Amino acid sequence: MHPILFPSSSYITYISLIVLILCRGISGATFTLINRCEFTVWPGTLANAGSSPLDSTGFELGPGSSRVFHSSTSWSGRFWGRTGCSFDPSTGRGSCLTGDCGSGQIECN
Repeated sequence: MHPILFPSSSYITYISLIVLILCRGISGATFTLINRCEFTVWPGTLANAGSSPLDSTGFELGPGSSRVFHSSTSWSGRFWGRTGCSFDPSTGRGSCLTGDCGSGQIECN
């Protein structure tokens, strides 16, 4: 058998892995926010005009915890940290001392 016409299974596996690696980034980006502070932060997210929002626009992130976001390939926007936040558990209303988004809620809009 000619090796070019009938490649070995290891060759096919190698090519398949290369194709998977190259195609992996096509589905979008993954962002991981990690709180390395010794206090709670409330990250905010904002999608630019024309980009769909991520699955959350604001949330609580305790010390040492993390949260993963997956975005489309066309997503553009920003993340920022909010600190000194206080939200009423029954109404969800509140504000932050720094980075407040002005929505009066954990989620920014």
